[in-house]
Amino acid sequence: MSPAATSAWIGLGSNLADPRRQLDQALRTLAAEPGITLQRVSSYYRTAPWGVTEQPHFVNAVAQLHTTLSPQALLDVLLRIEQQAGRERCERWGPRVLDLDLLLFGETCCDTAQLQLPHPRMHERAFVLVPLAELEPGLELGRHGTVGGLLARIGRQGVEVLPEAPLSGEP
Repeated sequence: MSPAATSAWIGLGSNLADPRRQLDQALRTLAAEPGITLQRVSSYYRTAPWGVTEQPHFVNAVAQLHTTLSPQALLDVLLRIEQQAGRERCERWGPRVLDLDLLLFGETCCDTAQLQLPHPRMHERAFVLVPLAELEPGLELGRHGTVGGLLARIGRQGVEVLPEAPLSGEP
C-alpha cells in the first residue's frame, strides 16, 4: 500500500438478476478503477432479506481495498457501479440488483447527508459481520468492539456460506 493509500471495506449485496454474477461484475469493475486496488474478498454468503422480508434471499460479501480516493470519491464510484448494474432506489431495504456500501474508510469518521463512516448499522447485521469476520475478526468497529466479538454476541442469524468462491477463485 502506498503511503497515500487508505484501507477501505465495502459491503456487497444482490438478490436480483443473478446475484453472484452481479457481485463478480462489481468486483471486476472496482478492481479496474483508477486509484483502487482490490486486496481481499470474502466468500459469498446466502442471507435472508432484512427489513422487507417478502423478497428473494441475498448473496452478500465483503471486500477490502486500498485506495487513493477520498471517501466521497469512493462513494461516488460505488454509486456509479450500482447505477451501471441497473440499481433503482425505490424501496428502502427492498430487492436490489446491486448494493455497495462503504463500511469503513481507514480511521475516518464522517456524518453527512450522503455518507456516514463507519457505516452506522454494520455492527448489528450478521450479513456484514460474518464475511468481515472471515477476513478480519479482530477489526475494531469503533466503540462497538471487534468484528469477532460482535458476531459472538449477535450470532450468524442464518448466514450461510456458498460453496463456490467469488470470481471463480480470483481475489
